Amino acid sequence: MAADGGRIAALEAQLDAFDPDARGEALAALTGMARAGLIAAPPAGEETNVHSHTFFSYNAYGYSPSGFVWRAWRRGLAVAGTVDFDVLHGLEETLQAGQTLGVRTASGLETRVFIPELRDKEINSPKEPGVWYFVGAAFPRVPPAESPAGAVLARMHALAQERNRGMIARINAYLGKVAIDYERDVMPLTPSGNPTERHLLSAYDRQARALLGGGAAAFWGEALRIGEERARALLADPPRLHEAMRSALMKAGSPGYAAPEAGAFPTLKEAAAMVKAAEGLPAAAWLDGTSAGEADIDALLDFLLGEGIVAVNIIPERNWNISDPDARALKARKLRECVEACRARAMPVVAGTEMNKHGQPFVDNFAVDELAPFGHDFLSGALTLHGHTVLARSGPWSYGGAWAVDTFGSAAGADGRRRRNEFYRAVGAAGPLPAVRCARLAAIKADAAPRALLEAVGREN
Repeated sequence: MAADGGRIAALEAQLDAFDPDARGEALAALTGMARAGLIAAPPAGEETNVHSHTFFSYNAYGYSPSGFVWRAWRRGLAVAGTVDFDVLHGLEETLQAGQTLGVRTASGLETRVFIPELRDKEINSPKEPGVWYFVGAAFPRVPPAESPAGAVLARMHALAQERNRGMIARINAYLGKVAIDYERDVMPLTPSGNPTERHLLSAYDRQARALLGGGAAAFWGEALRIGEERARALLADPPRLHEAMRSALMKAGSPGYAAPEAGAFPTLKEAAAMVKAAEGLPAAAWLDGTSAGEADIDALLDFLLGEGIVAVNIIPERNWNISDPDARALKARKLRECVEACRARAMPVVAGTEMNKHGQPFVDNFAVDELAPFGHDFLSGALTLHGHTVLARSGPWSYGGAWAVDTFGSAAGADGRRRRNEFYRAVGAAGPLPAVRCARLAAIKADAAPRALLEAVGREN
């Protein structure tokens, strides 16, 4: 068994290789060992994480989509979802790994957009009025590059890379001798040409160590204005060093920061239209309710509904895992207000941990007092995403499509949203679908009634 343990560990590491063939071989081998009884996992419970970044943008632990879904299977997650910045590079791998392992999955993207109507208010991007983190959830597939949605997606990626290059130019000018080159030093850190700020931080850290050796502490002590002794301690703890670098070099008021100009981000209307055209679900990324733009959650959600937003994504740790008791109480209250406002509007609520920063857990602690009342909301929302993904991949039955409008009524009204939520949640609750049942769905006529679809997903092989 020790030999098996070593082989399992090696295969799990291989799951996160940049080479897709190596990942596929590892997943196939691990799946075979699981079916042979050599690897055990608990039955799927009620825990969910449908907002985890992968190495296609940045995962602090280097997880690929296959690596994340495999670990979700071993943990017994009810639903596992990936979300990467500005790209859908991990979508097919996420969904295929879920089908292979029997894990409910969904996949989407996160990006930043500009909301002209809120240009004077800070919303969920600190110190950037009008700039808003936005989620396109549960895409059934990657839109074709030649489609209008594909063109918008390509522009989002290009804008993100332009912002990175501009930031590097400004930071290089400030740091001088520890300058980096985007193509040489940053691109090799990613599997598909989608670096993020955190890749830039790794590149600057590597460059300083390579060029300066023991002098790196003095360099960072001066550049970050933290002193040599503090910098030396941080060099032994790279995640904390990178956070200090990010704050001092990239955030508002720092040498690398530039206030967003017109056109630096797509507008909310453009991004939401792209997601809807690609049959995904436009979703709000809610921070913590303390900014001017989020303070009145009812007004914000009503505005967002009018812009086509149909769901809300929350990172719960930001609302309870806080050392200051007053701040914790305030943000826990804001979380409750947000979930209750979503319930009143029949907007699915989903949760995740991001995993793009060291220390973030694989799954939230839904047992803490602040989250326990909302576990059902998070599970229901995640099942809705999975149910939509299954149906939209199999036929013309997406959450926001014409079939859903004809069947459940317009998504503009809470009653119509509530009916469709119940249906897609029930499809998701039927479980992860093997290929044979997905093929059965695809053979059903396009105007099938909800009952026929539920029967198809509910029947055993």
